[in-house]
Amino acid sequence: MFIYDSVQKTKLLLEPIKAGEVSLYICGPTVYDDAHLGHARSSLSFDLLARTLRMVGYKVIMAKNFTDVDDKIIKKIKETGKSLQEITSYYIDRYLKEMEALHIGRADIEPKATESLDAMTAMIQKLMDLGFAYRIGSGDIYFDTSRDSHYGELSGRIGDDAESQKRIEFVEEKKNPKDFVLWKACKTGETICFEAPFGLGRPGWHIECSAMIDAHFHGSGQYSIDIHGGGADLLFPHHENEAAQSRCATGHELAKYWMHNGFVQIDGAKMSKSLGNSFFLKDALNVYDGEILRYYLIGVHYRNDFNFNEDDLQVAKKRLDKLYRLKNRLAPISLSIPSEEFKKALLDAMSDDLNISVALSVIDAMIASANEKLDLNPKDKALKSETAANIRLIDELLGFGGKIPTEYFQIGIDEELKRETERLISKRTEAKKAKDFAASDAIRNQLDAMGIRIMDTSDGTTWEKL
Repeated sequence: MFIYDSVQKTKLLLEPIKAGEVSLYICGPTVYDDAHLGHARSSLSFDLLARTLRMVGYKVIMAKNFTDVDDKIIKKIKETGKSLQEITSYYIDRYLKEMEALHIGRADIEPKATESLDAMTAMIQKLMDLGFAYRIGSGDIYFDTSRDSHYGELSGRIGDDAESQKRIEFVEEKKNPKDFVLWKACKTGETICFEAPFGLGRPGWHIECSAMIDAHFHGSGQYSIDIHGGGADLLFPHHENEAAQSRCATGHELAKYWMHNGFVQIDGAKMSKSLGNSFFLKDALNVYDGEILRYYLIGVHYRNDFNFNEDDLQVAKKRLDKLYRLKNRLAPISLSIPSEEFKKALLDAMSDDLNISVALSVIDAMIASANEKLDLNPKDKALKSETAANIRLIDELLGFGGKIPTEYFQIGIDEELKRETERLISKRTEAKKAKDFAASDAIRNQLDAMGIRIMDTSDGTTWEKL
């Protein structure tokens, strides 16, 4: 399997630290607000990676963290009067439910910052003892980037440029402008404080992932984990800083490979709350089924930026509809095994750095071929069985195609319209039995006018809303 390494900027053959096993750590959300499409895109990208790794035979150990203490959360506490636990547990629960709606699997390890304080304070203390960190007058503790000769090699940026510095807090006492905070000492009036050997306070953002990886994966040899992933915006300074503090604290590199997914844009503008065009995932799920959103969002290669607009989403849905129309033609069937040729083509595509465009074209070709053969022999049980197994494989690998077709085509349809449609279909069936074909055709035309497409099969009439 080949994956694109963000550091070496090329596709590399995946060679895990431990044969047959891949350790994967994904930067998760800061839980102070609802998830947006950027969160969904990142989670989907690495869900596809984990599914593909498992399908080609690897054991995958995946971790995704929750940042449940930081400045944004503290601001939310002040605005709402709610406790840290109330706010973070609410948004974690919502996040997990929305990820489930997108058919994204849970991580094997889901550490929270507030539950990992011992690991963080231990790493900070170690960095201080080794001379890689220092305390300033306020009690805050900073990492000394000048002590790490490899700082900047991960992202290719040294952090002194103006754009870089916008993301790093200015503190006059820092030794170097790019030094970053490891521990924020409690100030007068602050209530979100935790005990540590070096005084009351709370951890900085970057130390969190390094400490969690060290605690849960321990590291061996040259690297702590195989793959560290996240959004492209995390490459600098977050991942650069993680790599630096882990390297200095443990004596080995944090990850063997680094993978990053592209940005999400709304009609061409980079999604950003500062631009006022952030698209919350909950809003999309109120209108579109999670599987349809999943199919749309994975349709662009994970490393490319994604331009979200509803016209393209509708085009994607029509493409997915074809899979379900084929599935509708297969019932009833007994499952066999997928076509070896189809499985190989699909896995070859996904093993090439998750080449989703090729994978979807392989699926489109399978759909077209199966439909052509069923047109010639609609009762071919062997073909139906193999095609159904192909669709099951698609669901296991890519996370779509697993619904019952009648349920898929009736997603979001008003109950009154469903009842009227079923009534008319029943009336048409009676007309056909009575050989009143004029009445049958009239009812079909009436359904067409309602935006309902019907299909007569050996098992009765099925329908969908156009």
